[in-house]
Amino acid sequence: MKKYLHHKYHAKPQKIDDINFSSKKEAEYYGKLKILKQNGDVLFFLMQVPFHLPGKTTYRADFMEFWADGTVIVTEIKGFETQTWKLKKKLVEALYPIEIDVK
Repeated sequence: MKKYLHHKYHAKPQKIDDINFSSKKEAEYYGKLKILKQNGDVLFFLMQVPFHLPGKTTYRADFMEFWADGTVIVTEIKGFETQTWKLKKKLVEALYPIEIDVK
């Protein structure tokens, strides 16, 4: 019997360019960033960027985008915001000079 893993928030994992994404929304955003990069609007972007927090905890941002105008944006793709995530977001923003853009 085959076992199927289901995400607790009903996200549907996707695979694009041999990269596993935890949701369709995250995979679609990746596709958007690839087009923006091809157009020259985004110079490059990183995925799953770690931010180290107290207590040996790490928050991983979905994307960090480096735009042609010099702007750097940290983006989190969320379908559902948990209390734990909200707390980590506040902590990251307090410890690092960034603001997390939630999509």
